[in-house]
Amino acid sequence: MTILESGEAYAKIRFDLPPHAKGSPLHYHTQMSETFTVIAGCLRMEIGQKGNWRTLYAGESLHVPAGVHHSFHNPCDHWVAFTSENQPATGFEQFIRGMYGLAIDGKVNHEGMPTNLLQLALLLKKADLVIVGIPLFVQTLLIGMLEKLAQGMKVERSLAKYWKRGAK
Repeated sequence: MTILESGEAYAKIRFDLPPHAKGSPLHYHTQMSETFTVIAGCLRMEIGQKGNWRTLYAGESLHVPAGVHHSFHNPCDHWVAFTSENQPATGFEQFIRGMYGLAIDGKVNHEGMPTNLLQLALLLKKADLVIVGIPLFVQTLLIGMLEKLAQGMKVERSLAKYWKRGAK
């Protein structure tokens, strides 16, 4: 993962996924739109309705407006390189840096999700990310409660090291 451009209004991030890697679960963002552009390899995306798949190849892009369900993974036998352009990008860089940092440090499960629920709640809140399949009111309630608990326990300190530029 490489942060190419970053700010509150806009971020552009490059991702490199190994062959047959899982990317993200089916999710959406309430405020943020994303544009995915493949640089090399192929990226398989589920967009809109469950089961609506599209494969992108080098030079192809797909815009995902806020509120639209989407996921991605690499189904191919080669690495895929792609960019994600995010608007607005408030908190998204911290989310990505936190997720990658925890993964590198071995603090995620086999699905790539943080094993510490308080860290997960803080990161999901920063990403404006809603996981499909869990009712929104349940996620809002749970993440809100866990976020308050995490703030009280100063859990954000354990993530701050990942947010520094050039960190993991």
